[in-house]
Amino acid sequence: MSSAAAVTDDSFEVEVLKSDIPVLIDFWAPWCGPCRMVAPIVDEIASEFAGRIKVVKLNTDENPNVASQYGIRSIPTLMLFKAGQRVDTVVGAVPKNTLSSTITKHL
Repeated sequence: MSSAAAVTDDSFEVEVLKSDIPVLIDFWAPWCGPCRMVAPIVDEIASEFAGRIKVVKLNTDENPNVASQYGIRSIPTLMLFKAGQRVDTVVGAVPKNTLSSTITKHL
């Protein structure tokens, strides 16, 4: 069972932008209720797509630079990056099948 790894303002470029495989990033904060609802789904996605995508989480409270760089206004926001480019964004606590289909269409 793999779960999402944490990234920071400092590690974002290496972990996300320079990744060889697509990266799903979960922008979240500890006080956010919907973020807690979507967290187990994000971990399931990490297991299901292991080896095909990398799944990471970014705490927007602790890492405001990346969050503001990508215009994160509401959380949870999930972004899919491929070859260093943002290719898709899902805002809010969405069902697992919504997230899976969003990812699948970019693989």
